[in-house]
Amino acid sequence: MIAIVVVLLGCEAHTATRSSTATHSSTATRTTANPDRPIEVVATVGMVADIVREVGGTRVAVSQLMGPGVDPHLYRGSRDDVRSILAADMVFYSGLMLEGKLTGMLEKVARKKPVVAITKSLSRDSVLEEEGTAGHSDPHVWMDVLAWSSCVDVVADSLAEFDPANEFQFRSAALAYQETLAKLDKYGRQVMSTVPASGRVLITSHDAFHYFGRAYGLEVFGVQGLSTDSEAGLKQINSLVDTIVQRKIKAVFVESSVPKKSILAVVDGAGSRGHNVIIGGELFSDAMGPGATYEGTYVGMLDHNLTIVARSLGGGAPERGMQEALMLSANRTESEQREP
Repeated sequence: MIAIVVVLLGCEAHTATRSSTATHSSTATRTTANPDRPIEVVATVGMVADIVREVGGTRVAVSQLMGPGVDPHLYRGSRDDVRSILAADMVFYSGLMLEGKLTGMLEKVARKKPVVAITKSLSRDSVLEEEGTAGHSDPHVWMDVLAWSSCVDVVADSLAEFDPANEFQFRSAALAYQETLAKLDKYGRQVMSTVPASGRVLITSHDAFHYFGRAYGLEVFGVQGLSTDSEAGLKQINSLVDTIVQRKIKAVFVESSVPKKSILAVVDGAGSRGHNVIIGGELFSDAMGPGATYEGTYVGMLDHNLTIVARSLGGGAPERGMQEALMLSANRTESEQREP
């Protein structure tokens, strides 16, 4: 893919050398908004795209590279993706190496247009690191609603800098969205506080939920590491089986963007030792829910996760979530969850 980027960037440079007028015009469109059309934005993952849509409103037209069920850790951009990025006015991505295979290309494109990592302003203290790694940050910040809310300011600042005439609109929309996120965070703390202390253990397919655990008071284990590129080892599976059996954990969880095989091995291992642990539900980790659904928004994604986890671990939460908007199919049966 890097070769594609080099070729396409080279083509842009070749075209620019044929006309100095075209060069100045091209540069201007990359740094200044055109008041006669929406700002063309490319966003990598749904959680980032959702912030841009909320803050930008009608002033932005957002193209999202990775849809529901797509794992950003393993994503490889296509030639069409590269062309979309090069044609956009602005690009927003999460950062912290979530888009590992795209990050280098995005940094190259940043020499020519605004390319914004929305996690760039997070304090070092607020960013978690994977245990046993040297400075490898955990990119799953959106699992802590208040931490993710601080990234809204980065989007508002960047849009306002690109389109100062609409700064008030961006800042007002950002504030309204952050008020909604504050309500979501409060809901999460309330429902998770109803989970019995002995059952406050969250076991999922991979290590995407440590921010979630930090924010809402859960001990978190993942079968795989931060990146789904790592294979779950037998030793890790056996260790989790020991934890489940010894602590009588009621439920474990699969993820929408990660294969279920490893977590099913954990369930089967516990069963072979006489402890029945259920699959509590499917959580959204690295991707949001289906498009045109409540779960296909960031608020709906976290409302779903908070509600499903609280209910499955023995707490009290409304079946359809904070806004009574979760799909009834969210609480699928265990047999459905076991389908590959």
